[in-house]
Amino acid sequence: MCDACVMGTVADRLGRRGMLAAAAAAAGMLGLGAPPAAAQALRSAPVARVVDLTHTLRADFPTFGGTPAFEMERVLTFARDGYNVNRFTYFEHVGTHFDAPIHFSAEGATVDRIPVESLVCPLVVLDVRQKAAAQPDYQATPDDLAAHEAAHGRIPAGACLALNSGWETRAGGAAFRNLDAGNVMRFPGFRPDVAPLLIERNLAGVAVDTLSLDHGSSTSFAFHTQWLGSGRWGIECIAGLSALPPTGATLVAGAPKVAGGTGGHGRVLALV
Repeated sequence: MCDACVMGTVADRLGRRGMLAAAAAAAGMLGLGAPPAAAQALRSAPVARVVDLTHTLRADFPTFGGTPAFEMERVLTFARDGYNVNRFTYFEHVGTHFDAPIHFSAEGATVDRIPVESLVCPLVVLDVRQKAAAQPDYQATPDDLAAHEAAHGRIPAGACLALNSGWETRAGGAAFRNLDAGNVMRFPGFRPDVAPLLIERNLAGVAVDTLSLDHGSSTSFAFHTQWLGSGRWGIECIAGLSALPPTGATLVAGAPKVAGGTGGHGRVLALV
């Protein structure tokens, strides 16, 4: 029997998530350190769908500072050179992107040093859309966390907690930054006192569908400082959270592997 046929038969019997779990187990046997959180997530129910949680990066994607942060130039063309090549010029923190611990700490891990095992993990979605609709710069609170856990169970260690404020629908223009009359951004984020609770639960990462882990008008960036300073990672400008259940999805977070990087654009998926 051909290798492809063997793999096809195994895939049919195990399912995609089963195949990934087998790979995680093999990695553990080889000393590559597949963690319990990742292995447990991959051993759960078979994958029914894959949800893209990544905004398409474009030159006019809204930025925290308000100025364009991504440029693409065609430098080689098929007609002239026989193949197409673009040159990208961009800031690390643009579009759907990662915050590495070094982004808000003196000696934290750079993006290439984020443990790869932590980037495949259970994904928990905290829905604050109604509150954010009434208060644009709403900050998720410990009470929001307690209510979620009362309804859906304790957030598991090694998970990523994603804040669904409904803000992704604004990513097409100025409403994403949402400047008020005083030229101050107003969008949701995590309240700083949530950070110690998530650190106590030993979560791997957090994600927001806005431009910052902190709310838009923050000047102290206290959640950033506590969370990233504890050696954990974040994702900003995530998309697609409304297509996910509160619990049960598995995050596959494609952080860039750039030596010395403070973060960077990546591809983020959910297996449901």
